[in-house]
Amino acid sequence: MRGFVLGLAAVEGVGLGANGLFMLASPANWYFAVPGVTTTGPFNQHFLRDIGLIFVLIGTAMLAGVVRPALRTSLWSAAALWLAGHALFHLWEVAVGICGSEAIARDFPAVTLPALVATGLAAWAWRDLRSDTVRLPHAQITGA
Repeated sequence: MRGFVLGLAAVEGVGLGANGLFMLASPANWYFAVPGVTTTGPFNQHFLRDIGLIFVLIGTAMLAGVVRPALRTSLWSAAALWLAGHALFHLWEVAVGICGSEAIARDFPAVTLPALVATGLAAWAWRDLRSDTVRLPHAQITGA
């Protein structure tokens, strides 16, 4: 199970990071390549690069959590929190009529699914932290 979870986190981290790098390197191409983006407002390269930076950071957090068990829970939880907020914002836009209901299915692979995966990974990390499988050195726990 641990191998599957870490592999899934690595895939998620690479995907999120690659998306962010695409947004940073070529915001106009990203804007026109991703389904539905053009319907959410005019192109704004500064905003896209801001969000691209966030995706690079959360992708890095997912990857760092794979190799740093002591930091995994915090890193994956922070990534899940942002991704869940992003997904909820997309659902809110549908709920208030900004976007049509077709946006739910359109956004699922790139918005909702990563949030669900990250939330599941963070929950697994919290459960794993409380079990005997992740042993932190005494100094890391107490700050001594």
